[in-house]
Amino acid sequence: MVRDGVHLDNGDGPPERLLELDFSREDMPRLRVLVDQYAAWAGLAEPRRGDFVLAADAVATNAVEHGGGGGRLLLHRCAGSPRALECAISDSGPGFASSVIPELAPGLAGSHCGRGLWLTRLITDRLVITGGANGARGSVVAFAMWLPG
Repeated sequence: MVRDGVHLDNGDGPPERLLELDFSREDMPRLRVLVDQYAAWAGLAEPRRGDFVLAADAVATNAVEHGGGGGRLLLHRCAGSPRALECAISDSGPGFASSVIPELAPGLAGSHCGRGLWLTRLITDRLVITGGANGARGSVVAFAMWLPG
């Protein structure tokens, strides 16, 4: 589900910050390893953890390619119900709206962009995109997966 706004937590307690990382293209392998390690520590099991890392990689790659060459990743565990692992990736690019995400798999309807965001929407439990409205620079893409229990 794509919604306006950025914070995905439901307010049932303060989020537990796990990782904060500024990144560029050179940091992408390290980013994937760190997200995997912290997601495992937070309790996200395979195969969902692999999907979570894939989503983080896709969104971070978009930040590198379209958002000014890099960005900032914030990873935290939300204490609400349901408990969730949330990742927010921000950049300083021109911003975009959720309408850039194709409804069909990219390439099927003539669109050759938006694959990473399309995939992220498909494999995560929540997706929120903010920024880029009214000429503002920068965007934030946040996604979450429910944790067991």
